[in-house]
Amino acid sequence: MKNIGKVFLISTSLFLGEIAAPIVPNGLHQVEAASVVRLANSSYQTTANVNLRMGPSTNHKTITQIPKSKTITAMEQKGSWFKVSYQFTLRGTKVTKIGWVTALYIKKSTLAPKTIQFQKTTFQTIDHVNIRSGASTNYKTLLTIPKGKTLISSEKLSDWYKVTYTYSTKGKNVTTTGWVKGTYLKEYYKYSSITGAYYFPNKTVKLYSTPDTKKSAVYSLSSGNGLYSANQAVNSVGQTWYKVSYNGKSLYVYSGDVSKYTLTSETVAEYQANFDTYLYASYGKGYTKLVKIPKLTIISVKQRIGDWYKVSYNGKAGYVYGGDFTKYTQPAESPSTGGIDKGEVTTPPAEAITEESIAKNTYAVTNPLNLRQAAGTSATILTVIPTGTIIIPTSKTSNGWYKVNYAGTSGYVYGIYLQQVITGDPMGVRDSYQFIDLRTKALVTASQIDNYIAGYVRNTGKKSILTDKGKVFIEAGERYGVNALYLAAHAIHESAYGTSTISMAKNNLFGFGAYDAAPFVAAYRFASVELCIDYIAREMKSTYLNPANWKYQGAYLGFSTKTLTNARIDSSSGGMNFFYASDPNWGKAISQHMERILSYDKAYYAGAKADTLIPTRPSVPLGGDVFPPGIVASVTLPTDKQMVLNSKKGVHDAVKTIKKGTSFNLLEKTNDFWLRVKVNNKEYWTNDVDFSNYKKYLSVKNLGRVTVSELNIRTGPDKSYPSIGKLGYNEYVSIVTKSDGSLMMDPSNSWYQLKMADASTAWVSAAYLYTKDLY
Repeated sequence: MKNIGKVFLISTSLFLGEIAAPIVPNGLHQVEAASVVRLANSSYQTTANVNLRMGPSTNHKTITQIPKSKTITAMEQKGSWFKVSYQFTLRGTKVTKIGWVTALYIKKSTLAPKTIQFQKTTFQTIDHVNIRSGASTNYKTLLTIPKGKTLISSEKLSDWYKVTYTYSTKGKNVTTTGWVKGTYLKEYYKYSSITGAYYFPNKTVKLYSTPDTKKSAVYSLSSGNGLYSANQAVNSVGQTWYKVSYNGKSLYVYSGDVSKYTLTSETVAEYQANFDTYLYASYGKGYTKLVKIPKLTIISVKQRIGDWYKVSYNGKAGYVYGGDFTKYTQPAESPSTGGIDKGEVTTPPAEAITEESIAKNTYAVTNPLNLRQAAGTSATILTVIPTGTIIIPTSKTSNGWYKVNYAGTSGYVYGIYLQQVITGDPMGVRDSYQFIDLRTKALVTASQIDNYIAGYVRNTGKKSILTDKGKVFIEAGERYGVNALYLAAHAIHESAYGTSTISMAKNNLFGFGAYDAAPFVAAYRFASVELCIDYIAREMKSTYLNPANWKYQGAYLGFSTKTLTNARIDSSSGGMNFFYASDPNWGKAISQHMERILSYDKAYYAGAKADTLIPTRPSVPLGGDVFPPGIVASVTLPTDKQMVLNSKKGVHDAVKTIKKGTSFNLLEKTNDFWLRVKVNNKEYWTNDVDFSNYKKYLSVKNLGRVTVSELNIRTGPDKSYPSIGKLGYNEYVSIVTKSDGSLMMDPSNSWYQLKMADASTAWVSAAYLYTKDLY
């Protein structure tokens, strides 16, 4: 906000800036200038335009000017100055400023602040946060709520929310009600997989990009068009929305606006087109027309969804609208041709069922499913296969049944209740390291771990930072009650035996903090290998191996199961693999390393006792990535969103916001995902960027990273120019940009020009730099 400057009050001849005279309004207590008194977040009102300053005197810089009659909250008093919080809306975004105002132009508010009631909403904590007995930090802390927990609220006072928090302790559920600062909350949306089904709108409905109506609808869809969904979201106010695909976009439709239909198979029948119509790509006239179907065309139908038939016409599979067709009856043949006599009715012979072998693909059972003796609903039921069971059919019948073997019994299941998947499930085999309790003590020795790593080093010639670290794994396992063999195998798998880029550059053996979108920059940076191993052992025991933590899905490696569109099927997933890794075979891969280090001992693990003591979860380790000067980035948020900047790391005071297209300098990323940035030559901090999908938040223009152990820095773009220094492996560099924002290269596009720390320029070979944004 621009500094409006000083304004004259004609009636009093006083500046609306502050004067030193200690005039105190009614209701305020005079205190000595040198002392600071904490106030109980009292509400005051400005009596004139007044400057909000950075300190308690006119010598301090003005932050902004607060207009007359605005409500502010006082937190401290020093002499005739009050430290206050002022909240206002700027371009649709709520902004809070904290600073000092003179007592001359404020008065105690006579109106008690009112709470605001709103629809019951579920929130999730974005950090550890205190729940207090009242709506300010002056009230007693009832307990600390961990990050990632859900709360219910329907009432707020300023930016404090009255919440109900339910948690489990000593086997009982306990509910606490209190107040939480709103800056530590976000609305909670629960996303999950569901059994795939077809939905038709009850009327014209709107499709949204998120499971709510906060943004404008992307499409309107009439009632004759169907949608398919295998995923749902329950938003913060308890509404259920289905995730659907329409016109190539992933969208959401409100469950109350649609009705569920099933794909039904019927006896094959023939239908004739009443007039010219079309074969559609999906079950609705709002979808793409694949091919024209002329009037009187006869088609065969055996599957139906609502008013739509699933058919094949002219070699294309698609859907036709049932209202455009009439069931076709074959005209009676005359006796002279050996046909049926006029008026005689007969039942045609049943179509012969054929069976053929199929490729061994993996399927998940989507509903409790009858295993029958033969391929039909009239056949004897042998057993019921539970939802989530993984099976591999060996053959398929012409009427849509699959032959499978389940629990030693061979039979047939109907294919509509199967979904092809990718899974790490070893098909019922649970007797391996993949399913041991990871809280049991390992029989492995340090030398066995060291020998396994040494063998890899010997065979590949690569250098490993895990060399001779076996003892560190053993000690960490004993310290926290975690299986040391698992710890070592986990590190070996994630770090490629201690040779991966992230492990070598950041001492990060487990890829911790890394996301697929930004694996290197997002990953934690540890001060040493030892600290990394200790941290992960403690982190795993307090989260993934802690039954009270939301990440716990069983104290074993396990596996996950994904659809062909990469959606997790929860009922067919379990163990650490459920949340820890996107690879369904992650748990299997680690168990294989364990087996190669030390053969699995079934008898030992059958009786091994689990260590159930839970250590305090470790805080995020200090450290991060400091970038070279001159790294340029820009905001890529949607036009209706803004990036909030704060004065300090860990402080949510929202001193500035920047919108889409704003350029800034990227200075530092810390392990806890705060960014230090510079905007208009002033430094700020933000944690608004979600690194799992950072491109929705920012674009980094000219960051490079060295991919070789020594990279020559030259005075010109050719090997003939002298080398003036060397860059090390994984060292960050700042690439010079042109006026249009593109990277400065030589005419052959083989060399990058760099901006050095002393502001001079130099050249390096482009073949040895990563320049993929934050990769």
